[in-house]
Amino acid sequence: MAGGYDWHAAAMYRTVFASVLGVTLAAAAHDDKAACAHDTPTARQASAASSWKAGTVLVRGAPLPKNQAPVPVSSVLARPENGRSVLVEGVVRRACTRMGCWMELAPSDGSPGLRVTFKDYGFFVPTDSAGAKARVQGTVEVTELSAAEAQHLSSEGGAVSPGAQREVRLVASGVELRR
Repeated sequence: MAGGYDWHAAAMYRTVFASVLGVTLAAAAHDDKAACAHDTPTARQASAASSWKAGTVLVRGAPLPKNQAPVPVSSVLARPENGRSVLVEGVVRRACTRMGCWMELAPSDGSPGLRVTFKDYGFFVPTDSAGAKARVQGTVEVTELSAAEAQHLSSEGGAVSPGAQREVRLVASGVELRR
């Protein structure tokens, strides 16, 4: 348009500017919690710190078998069989401090524990689960943890060494927590 104001171009520039501004503000609002690929509104609500009363049971995921004896955590760690379905019992040593997307389950005697994640990130545990007694049904998974994954876990409160390493974990289909 010669000498006149191009309303169409001005509207397009405003739209582009608003889009760039929106992306910039979203990036600025990004915090470390969003670094987890499993950060969802449902997960945030389900993993919020709880106010459990003594004697209560918190159940997440599928119901656990009633008449099955648990396998000791130490037995799973001593002879990890990839793909083996087990029921284990122990104490939650620590849990993800951001989303409750994992927990470390250990025998009550303080010996080594294993990390528990949750099948398809379909459920989470409260971020203040440490100290709770737990029964967990799941599948043993032996994996290589990359240096980046180890650093990510460390940033969430995990006790992992820096660098790549072998990890035995349990992918839980169901969890019962007791205070």
